[in-house]
Amino acid sequence: MVETSAQSGAAPMPHDEFLWLEEIEGADALTWVDEQNQATLAEFFDDDAKATSDAIRGALDSEDRIPGVSKLGDLYYNFWRDRDHPKGLWRRTTWESYVTDSPEWELLLDVDALAAADETEWVFHGVRVRRTDRRRALVSLSPDGGDAHMIREFDLETKEFVDPADGFVLPTAKAQASWIDDDTLLIATDFGPGSLTDSTYPRSARLLRRGEALEDAREIMSVPVELLSIFTGVDRTPGFERAVIVEAIDFYNSRTWMRELPVTDDGIAEADDLTVSWTLIDVPTDVSVDVDRDLLLLRPRTDWSGTGPNGVPFTVPAGALAVAPYDTFVHGGGAASAAPMVLFAPEEGPQPRTSLQGWSLTRDHLVLSFLTDVRAELRVVDREVLVSGGVPASQGGAVSEGGAASGDVPAGRPGALPGRALPGVDPMLSVGLGAVDPDDPATANDVWMTVSGFLTPTTLQRGALGTAGEPDADLTAVKQAPELFDATGLTVTQHFTRSADGTRVPYFQVGPADGGGDGEPAPVMLDGYGGFELSRLPGYAPTIGLGWLEKGGTYVIANIRGGGEYGPGWHTAALRENRQRAYEDFVAVARDLVARGVTVPQKLACSGGSNGGLLVGNMLTQFPDDFGAVSCGVPLLDMRRYTKLSAGASWAAEYGDPDDPADWNFIRTFSPYHLVDEEGGTTYPPVLFWTATSDDRVGPVQARKMAARMQKAGAEHVWFFEDREGGHSAASDNEQAAKTRALSYAFLMRQLNG
Repeated sequence: MVETSAQSGAAPMPHDEFLWLEEIEGADALTWVDEQNQATLAEFFDDDAKATSDAIRGALDSEDRIPGVSKLGDLYYNFWRDRDHPKGLWRRTTWESYVTDSPEWELLLDVDALAAADETEWVFHGVRVRRTDRRRALVSLSPDGGDAHMIREFDLETKEFVDPADGFVLPTAKAQASWIDDDTLLIATDFGPGSLTDSTYPRSARLLRRGEALEDAREIMSVPVELLSIFTGVDRTPGFERAVIVEAIDFYNSRTWMRELPVTDDGIAEADDLTVSWTLIDVPTDVSVDVDRDLLLLRPRTDWSGTGPNGVPFTVPAGALAVAPYDTFVHGGGAASAAPMVLFAPEEGPQPRTSLQGWSLTRDHLVLSFLTDVRAELRVVDREVLVSGGVPASQGGAVSEGGAASGDVPAGRPGALPGRALPGVDPMLSVGLGAVDPDDPATANDVWMTVSGFLTPTTLQRGALGTAGEPDADLTAVKQAPELFDATGLTVTQHFTRSADGTRVPYFQVGPADGGGDGEPAPVMLDGYGGFELSRLPGYAPTIGLGWLEKGGTYVIANIRGGGEYGPGWHTAALRENRQRAYEDFVAVARDLVARGVTVPQKLACSGGSNGGLLVGNMLTQFPDDFGAVSCGVPLLDMRRYTKLSAGASWAAEYGDPDDPADWNFIRTFSPYHLVDEEGGTTYPPVLFWTATSDDRVGPVQARKMAARMQKAGAEHVWFFEDREGGHSAASDNEQAAKTRALSYAFLMRQLNG
């Protein structure tokens, strides 16, 4: 491929004859899209695919789904979509009504009616209710399903938007807004030329008062254009009212600034001069920071060593969780005044088996979520241990069973996980846990728990954690989702294989109980992601059940490096110049499925979206003989120009900077767009690229250009579909989601079954 000169000092820019397809709304580009769509739909969206789409749509619209709720005051709020309301309803109810089979909902906002009245295809992006009186809210609405949205003030008493002359309105942008007081917002948005970073996110945090023009909002802080973004928020916990600004350097490094808010006698925080008196939390930039009341929780991505009180050195290992008293640490001089106490540290060795995945705090407890070989466990640590007990990081210990301090048991070893196990957790299922409302004395230690598996519909449970030595209450089922596909004869198994460098890689297999065995090779869809420290866990997905499993297919998820299944080390092992490890892990799983007799390459498909689209794009170009078909959704593919497209500049910490010649030398090895054999000597498996015009995160242009390049090179069976709406999910409502997924499954199944 011919390379042309780029800006001075930058890596050469390979010749690209399909740049015209980067004009997202260009007439020629959209004509090409329409022609490709017509051909693809005519070929694959037949009666069977339409029936699958209808079945998936029915499952997604099922009235028996669990309406997830969040508690605000005495009421429980929910956003709901169904067949009659594809854009959705924002509504609320009481607890007494919610636990019945047919709750009575108070309608707050009908997004379908709003879209019809405004003649705009609004997509609901969430809401932030004013917690002082719960009378007003900030509603975020995207006009096309992309990440950018408008923010409008909504009156929960009249159930109408506040007149723009009197209320807050932020124009469409990748914006944030939080309530400081009734008439003041802390915001970050597009303020005009120069106010966005190279990654297309806000770079300025400002204070906006009611009646004030956006351009007159006072700036508090800004970041350089080359950084990722600036983020804002407000913590309204009574007695701990604070504002927060985060300077996001990249996806994995940031600086967190805190500012206490003055509070009136009736407990309402007010906006004084917030342009001053911000305090930086003094930790390394790769340490994630969480603040809860009087506690500071800290999780480093790499080993964090420092000096504590009296000059005593300490180390918090990568992937560990440590805690420190907020006031002493933040306002007293950092770790020198309050060394962090390690609650958990992964076991030593090249491949730790146990990793911390997350945590949630009630009034008196910290609940930690762990994975051991991608199997779930929850443990509870009493808050009094966090503020008065435990072992400082300088002593190298961990909080052990029961919350007692233990300096002689290595942290992270089996039996040395912190606190007490929360009973009733099936390790083969995914478990999500969160506090109900720690600020309400009646629910201060109540928790929600959601349990789900590949073949296990979701259950929503609720219970109270015990205090003062009392046992935790049993979590009881509040809602049970229905079975939405036929799982008869199917089973879930977990397997391990070895990657090219000997690393042990796990994967889950969902399919017939004989697993392929001595029977006919199964049509297998191998799914994966392998990036941004995101873990792929079991979960009930009726789209896969109806579109793939019921049709005789076997589904496999590979837990490859680049993800978070084994903590930050599992992620960093496949960063930048080590990206190829993720692809070697994935193809190792593919080959293990063949070696175990589950399938053969001709009946093995791979599927992935976004970073997963880049993953399967590399399967297509690097390992074409190992797969019988490829479904590549909303993908990154042109890794030379990805930083110049949509939000691509934000991912340089993950992949590298292609303008840097040294980085381009390794990036080019996993840039599918530049690995296409333009001489036509390579036989590629059939491939479907699918995307969305309104995707303002990755954008549709990479999928467009890849399809066009392969077609020009003479590759057979290259298909393309672009939904004109839907954003990065390529689905702004259930109808679009059902159609896109049904199309992908129909394409894959036809290729594998001939």
